[in-house]
Amino acid sequence: MTPKNDLPFTIYPSPLHFVRTLAMPRRFASVVAPTFLLVLALAVAPAHAQQQGAGEPAALRIRAAGDVMLGTDFPSQKHLPPDSAANILSAVAPLLQNADLTFVNLEGPIADRTTSTGKCDPGENCYAFRTPPRYARFLSGAGVDVVSLANNHAADFGREGQRQTIRTLEEHGIAWSGPPGTTATLEAGGRRVGLVAFHTARSGNYLNDHDAAAALVDSLARTVDVTLVSFHGGAEGSDALHVPDTMETFYGEQRGHLRAFARRVVDAGADLVLGHGPHVPRGMEIYRGRLVAYSLGNFATYGRFNLSGPLGLGMVLEAELGPAGRFLGGRLLPTRQLGEGVPVPDRRGEAVRLVRRLSRADFPGGPFTILPGGRLFSRRAVRPLPPLPPTVPALDAPALPSRPAVGAAQ
Repeated sequence: MTPKNDLPFTIYPSPLHFVRTLAMPRRFASVVAPTFLLVLALAVAPAHAQQQGAGEPAALRIRAAGDVMLGTDFPSQKHLPPDSAANILSAVAPLLQNADLTFVNLEGPIADRTTSTGKCDPGENCYAFRTPPRYARFLSGAGVDVVSLANNHAADFGREGQRQTIRTLEEHGIAWSGPPGTTATLEAGGRRVGLVAFHTARSGNYLNDHDAAAALVDSLARTVDVTLVSFHGGAEGSDALHVPDTMETFYGEQRGHLRAFARRVVDAGADLVLGHGPHVPRGMEIYRGRLVAYSLGNFATYGRFNLSGPLGLGMVLEAELGPAGRFLGGRLLPTRQLGEGVPVPDRRGEAVRLVRRLSRADFPGGPFTILPGGRLFSRRAVRPLPPLPPTVPALDAPALPSRPAVGAAQ
């Protein structure tokens, strides 16, 4: 599958914009320039375009976004978007579409038949979410195929809220995973794809028991062609941008040793690992040829979320997976939220710059590369590039400006 130019905007100029003007005698231009352009084309081409041969199955295109909560009528109707949310995803729907499979984390129940929550006393300081069931059509209409129900808001309105959420999703053709022991299996791109979603509480598939998590992933991987793992974990807020190599805690809760978890589930058969929960973007890495995205950030979180600084940044991750599930290439499609939480494409690409910086800081020396425009590739997934001719200077991307301290913690 060759990626299409399906975006309603241009994020960055061509990489040629960053190439220094070459000062060379005219007699070398006819030889050096074509060679240089060939090298540059190989460097930025999608990995699958370089690797896929005749007769091989097309790459599987996955698009994934982070936290989604389209508005809540609890504790009051004022936290619902205008126009009954009809346009809340309009600006970003093209980023979710044109994929074989699209995933988001559904941060809260879709329900209206239960009015009680044991989470906290009703009031503006009670952060329990309840999205009207009629909003589910906006998820399916935007292209969402499968969601995670493994998070700290999925049970905000108890078992009845969860049951109605599941019924509503299924009525709209959206698969799900989250409650203990549950997985999702669906056909996508001519292959059988499975998803298992984990959380750091026992109300979901339990992230902190790595042995049990690996066993569940292994069991699913034996029945499908491609295995996706989602997790809701990590500390939260602007101070939680980095992925520590230790157990994370937040308000006394153990929020997961996410590096150890991600690598364990890849060892067990996961082909793509998708993180959410910190409410900010985090870095990414390649482990054993598989992409791990440690947090995709807030994507569409209306009315009840702090969206200052990096808390307002999100993205759609596009990942191309080969026949055996290996990461071939992809891109980051950056978004941001305006006002109370309306997502729009971010032409400035702030999430790309942030994830690029964090990936370099947290996972240095690996094969994973994020180009300034958001293109992703693994150096192990593409054939080696020929050396540049000696008369051509090496590419030198501009240094990122120093970044000021991010906003206050959530």
